[in-house]
Amino acid sequence: MLPQEVICTKREGNALSAEEITFFIEGMVKGSFSESQVSALVMAVYFQGMNRDECVNLTRALQFSGSTLQWSEMDLNGPVVDKHSTGGVGDKVSIMLAPMLVACGVHVPMISGRGLGHTGGTLDKMDSIAGYNTSPSIEDFQRIVATTGCAIVGQTAELAPADKQLYGIRDVTGTVESIPMITASILSKKLSAGLDSLVMDVKVGTGSFNVSYDIAKALAVNLVEVGDGFGLPISAVITDMNQVLGNTAGNALEIIETLDYLTGEYREPRLHEVIVELGAELLLLSGVAVNIGSARLKMSDSLTSGLAAEIFARMVTDLGGPSDLLEKRDLYLQAAPIVVPVFINKEHSNIKSTMQVETVNGRALGNAVVALGGGRVKAQDAVDHSVGLSAIKGIGESVDDNEPLLFVHAKNQTDADIAIERIHEAFTYCESVDVAKSAIIDKVNTQNL
Repeated sequence: MLPQEVICTKREGNALSAEEITFFIEGMVKGSFSESQVSALVMAVYFQGMNRDECVNLTRALQFSGSTLQWSEMDLNGPVVDKHSTGGVGDKVSIMLAPMLVACGVHVPMISGRGLGHTGGTLDKMDSIAGYNTSPSIEDFQRIVATTGCAIVGQTAELAPADKQLYGIRDVTGTVESIPMITASILSKKLSAGLDSLVMDVKVGTGSFNVSYDIAKALAVNLVEVGDGFGLPISAVITDMNQVLGNTAGNALEIIETLDYLTGEYREPRLHEVIVELGAELLLLSGVAVNIGSARLKMSDSLTSGLAAEIFARMVTDLGGPSDLLEKRDLYLQAAPIVVPVFINKEHSNIKSTMQVETVNGRALGNAVVALGGGRVKAQDAVDHSVGLSAIKGIGESVDDNEPLLFVHAKNQTDADIAIERIHEAFTYCESVDVAKSAIIDKVNTQNL
């Protein structure tokens, strides 16, 4: 079998066999093919797509390029589940959801990623906790999941290593936005974690990488079809990302919001709705709940009982973080030296004394966080965990001369001024706006494909 023949097959729009896909992934890992040959196949897939069987076979080839976690000998007292998000500004759902799910009787081995571009990464947020180790050994990872119930860590070299290599090529060839390759990338890592069920949070809106509902629906359908092809109970929830999820954006600030959420200090309604719905879907998929109503109730009870907060604190300690984070957060989370309120910009507009937020450009706010140093332009960039935005107003909320849009947390005034310019470009206003009733746009599962 020749690599150029495989490339030609896909270039002409024909389906690749399982043998051809495996041949190519193995050749890439071994270094038998040139990077230009791998790039050519990736570009052919980008333009010609893949059918379900091809996508299943690509996912399998990526998964079996490394190890798959085994849980059968760990004597777990519940199923192994996880959630994955396509990412968005202020998306701290995973950090809140994992301990809530554990409180409901499941185990969550959550392998997460870092931020790149305008969306933040779960690992960067966890790294803002002093001492927290996002890179434990596989043995420690599995032990903590078995005993505490959840662990939020980064991808290891043992799990789906070919995916990391393939993503690196996609990233530099302008082919990241390929639904088959996105699907294979996500599912290969999740299947490597040995899951019993998975829920996908597919985001759409200015604060995500995708602003098209049609693309979000196509991705959701593909993820469910391919996951089902592996016999994995899977559901996809399409959620609104046309504004920040929650009221913070920035690593340590989002951990503070997480602690407030888990302890009941404050729960932003849209964020709470998304968390409860994703968790309820997983409880249904894993058989822990018999219907959506009882599943939602279990999720809510995990908070009111205080158990989710206790589990989160235990996980942090197990992974090297402080044992008293909930009580003494200020000791362990970096604070920016400058905090500046940002008020409505009335220049060059017909803005009156009191207005409502009409639209929010989430991408612009995410880029403001990056400009402050809270995100990455290049993968190797360092991140300032202390900077970001807090008390961010959402669509329909009122603002005036005394009520700021948000607060900028910066390391110096110059950075704050640059961010403020971007922030003013991110908001539009009106006297009255209709607010969407729900952040849940659609659901895709095997019953409604």
